[in-house]
Amino acid sequence: MSKTIIALDFSSEREVFDFLDRFKKPVFVKIGMELLYSCGLGIISSIKNRGHQIFLDLKLHDIPNTVRAAMRNLASLNVDMVNVHAMGGLEMMRAALSGLEEGKKGDKRPLLIAVTMLTSTSVDIMNRELRIQGSVEDTVISYAKNAHSARLDGVVCSVNETDLIHREVSEKFLTVTPGIRLENDSTDDQKRVATPQIARLKGSDFVVVGRSITRSLEPERVYSHIEEIMSSKLDI
Repeated sequence: MSKTIIALDFSSEREVFDFLDRFKKPVFVKIGMELLYSCGLGIISSIKNRGHQIFLDLKLHDIPNTVRAAMRNLASLNVDMVNVHAMGGLEMMRAALSGLEEGKKGDKRPLLIAVTMLTSTSVDIMNRELRIQGSVEDTVISYAKNAHSARLDGVVCSVNETDLIHREVSEKFLTVTPGIRLENDSTDDQKRVATPQIARLKGSDFVVVGRSITRSLEPERVYSHIEEIMSSKLDI
């Protein structure tokens, strides 16, 4: 499984396949709300039929029974990774896992990860607007421990927290890190960002990369470069 996940932040099927046609081999992609709400569930099977792996990024956050039923349906779509929001609590995360187990095809279910704190969230936003006191790192670790207790496979977090999670939760607990930018790229709306090199050094298991690849004139070359970094030894 690729360690680099391309965020398909497009709003039409044509844009998606014009982009994916530029790759000679299958890649790992993220389908988020923008694309899914624009194109519908059919975009998933269209992408899977081309051999690509899919992280379906919907961040489910609702009452446990609703999330369980939703995950039961999502499991039948043959995606490779799905997520919930850790803020939904232990019971909701356990219900999500149950739904995936009930709806899976064969012995394999999608990986289930929990969003901890969005990378667009600063400590000021968290303290002042969300009314969650303390540091971002402490909150992320708390959410990660809950996700681990609920038997999820990992979490979405910023690069800043990956080594802490592996140290305080489990080395085998997956960390999926968005907010990845190449050195000269704009950070746009992200507050907690990092380069692929830093992500690798910090121990990220997967990186989610959007604009640095999708807006590149040579997306396959950039993707391969990031994959090489993520698969390299630590002396990079």
